Amino acid sequence: MDAIETASSGHPGMPLGMAEFGAYMYGELLQYNPRNPYWYNRDRFVLSAGHGSMWLYALLHLSGYNLTIEDIKQFRHIHSKTPGHPEYRHTEGVETTTGPLGQGIANAVGFAIAESMLSARFSIIHHYTYVLAGDGCLMEGVSAEASSLAGHLCLGHLILFYDSNNISIDGSTDITFTEDSRARYQAYGWQVLEADPYDLTSLRAAIKAAKENKSQPSFIILHSVIAKGSAEKEGLASTHGAPLGEKEVRATKLRLQMPTDTLFFVPQIVKEFFTHHAQMGEVAEHDWQEKVDQWGIENPGLLAEWKERQNNEIGDTLRYLGIPKFQEKESISTRKASNTMLQALSSLVPHLVGGSADLAASNLTNITEHTDFSAKNRRGKTIRFGVREHGMAAITNGIVIYGGFKAFCATFLVFSDYMRPSIRLAALMRIPTIFLFSHDSIYVGEDGPTHQPIEHLASLRAIPGLQVLRPADAEETTQAWLMALESRGPTCIVVSRQGLPVYKKWDSQWCEHMRDGGYIVHEPTAVPQLVILSTGSEVSLALNAIKGSRVPIRVVAVSDVNALRQSLRRKELIPENAPVLVVEAAVAQGWEDFTPREHIISIERFGLSGKGEEVATYLGISVHQIIQKIDMLCG
Repeated sequence: MDAIETASSGHPGMPLGMAEFGAYMYGELLQYNPRNPYWYNRDRFVLSAGHGSMWLYALLHLSGYNLTIEDIKQFRHIHSKTPGHPEYRHTEGVETTTGPLGQGIANAVGFAIAESMLSARFSIIHHYTYVLAGDGCLMEGVSAEASSLAGHLCLGHLILFYDSNNISIDGSTDITFTEDSRARYQAYGWQVLEADPYDLTSLRAAIKAAKENKSQPSFIILHSVIAKGSAEKEGLASTHGAPLGEKEVRATKLRLQMPTDTLFFVPQIVKEFFTHHAQMGEVAEHDWQEKVDQWGIENPGLLAEWKERQNNEIGDTLRYLGIPKFQEKESISTRKASNTMLQALSSLVPHLVGGSADLAASNLTNITEHTDFSAKNRRGKTIRFGVREHGMAAITNGIVIYGGFKAFCATFLVFSDYMRPSIRLAALMRIPTIFLFSHDSIYVGEDGPTHQPIEHLASLRAIPGLQVLRPADAEETTQAWLMALESRGPTCIVVSRQGLPVYKKWDSQWCEHMRDGGYIVHEPTAVPQLVILSTGSEVSLALNAIKGSRVPIRVVAVSDVNALRQSLRRKELIPENAPVLVVEAAVAQGWEDFTPREHIISIERFGLSGKGEEVATYLGISVHQIIQKIDMLCG
């Protein structure tokens, strides 16, 4: 109450309503060690209802994590360790960034998948993933997608607590949310239990039942009261997202028999209670490490693999080992080249896992050496996500955060719209999730405007910290995969449906220069009078357009528009005295920094159904259109 009141901002209802439950979680149930927040066999706890962040911060402070009372006093202040919603890598003990409701549930499903994969390979891993979610989390579609998959996969080490207080921001949930959540989760294949969050006997019985069920995730409904203990506002919607007010805080402290003249008061008995459990966690880690040491002696090969997974780095040598080779002038779609690269990576990077949203046959993500991950096969590496794009992206983020894996997910570029909130969070958390998008342009053709991406490249490029790669041929595609695996942040690899020629690169160091945002594909013998910037399939289009041209033209394949914008090589690639022509089968937005709008060949409308080449020609993406622009710019 004091932290939220001091900040004049926050959500006191959930922290008060779940206070007893929090004491049970961090004082009895969870296996953790605040002296080593990253102990690998710790239980994972996710606060999906991230608006209740002060609840989590209070418990982390009391449990001995590196979060002082001064940090608590700085709640919601700039640069504090206690931001408005929990942020991954910002506060010790926070397992993932939450706030956008439902995301935490989906991340936790990713944690549970990762835990089951690792435990099947390494017997030293055995822990649970717990989630606390509210009504809003259950309303969001991402939680439905993720929960459905979790039930299908029988993730028995996943336990979801539902803070069912029947209150949302606008009032009682009766006005919007009257579904039977119990029946819903039973239909998903979960074990459904109920407990009283204010009764330890009830909570312990529910957890016991959840842990005894090895074949189902558990959904535990907690019938709670928002702002429980508040003097006059207990049960009111107004406590969801606004401070109680000084008068109410004082009255509540009196009701709870706490001193009213002391801010941020913590009784000594409370400190001792949490300290005792934290010390038990330290002992638990020590005992676990002894088991790991003995296991390592008995399994030296597995121990070496375990250490390698913890490092989880992709060395530079990977660029030169077993990378597929392609013949010049060979016509191959970049989605097929991507699949060829995936086949090679399956042995080069054994901890690479991932899958597609029911489109593996179209975006070519099947890996012949991988079996499917399933309820019966925890050693499988191909994850069948089904038609659940949003859940897929958030689950993959969870796998990446958990550690020990390189993980990707895939669908058509146009459906990145369904995934954008999760992609944004991957960028915000700076985690190296790989998003593979095929069918990258209007060349999709007959499926028509609903399946032809137009604004999607610009939309993805607008996300800070997101690497967006659109390779122009098979060779670039292999490098795009390496760039994604080397990256410390998220990457989108955008590949074509149609065949593209493998072209000769003028730049002998093009593999390295791709990492700067682009490289010279074609360089004239004379000083360039025009520079063409292009991506993906439009690079080969530009190369065809300049054949026989009397104008000396440089063609630059732009691998990453944002990287090129900031690259030290930008002036080297784009001389100031030469006009620039941009060619991309998408909206012009984002390219205006390189050239005036009238110098951009783009698409500023939705597509239409027809053969890909015919659609492209109709929309002005053609050799003829490029030649006309060259003539206009060069006289």
